Amino acid sequence: MQRATLDLWVGIFVVAGIVAVLFLALKVGNLGSYDSSETYAVKASFDNIGGLKPRAPVKSAGVVVGRVADITFDPINYEASVTLSLSARYPFPKDTSAAIMTSGLLGEQYISLDAGGDETMLVSGDALKITQGAVVLENLIGQFLYNKSDGAGDEAQQ
Repeated sequence: MQRATLDLWVGIFVVAGIVAVLFLALKVGNLGSYDSSETYAVKASFDNIGGLKPRAPVKSAGVVVGRVADITFDPINYEASVTLSLSARYPFPKDTSAAIMTSGLLGEQYISLDAGGDETMLVSGDALKITQGAVVLENLIGQFLYNKSDGAGDEAQQ
């Protein structure tokens, strides 16, 4: 009788472990927050998207208002074309700007939308005109080191 009880508790523990691993896998894959509400697609072009991935969040004022639907390369303009799937609950003006941001210092990248003041709203198929690409940490460090080496040479000459 005690053996059956022990086997039951081990089985419950194993099932709980499998559920926890499944939950973590969905969370890491950004699939845990599935939203089946109506959406509209908006395009934005960026010169550098850094580590942005499909299904990355699109946020405005810290609230998730959509997801990145698709990322392609535009061979004519040599830019990344990003399709945003925005929830129909959140209409944005036509002069909304988009910037690629990073959560924390080395966290995941997301798109931040800043609403403009235009009276007309974005509709499916529109394109955002004002965009800012990702800030690449390696480029910033390289610029900082390059500027420091230039500054040291100028001080030595004076």
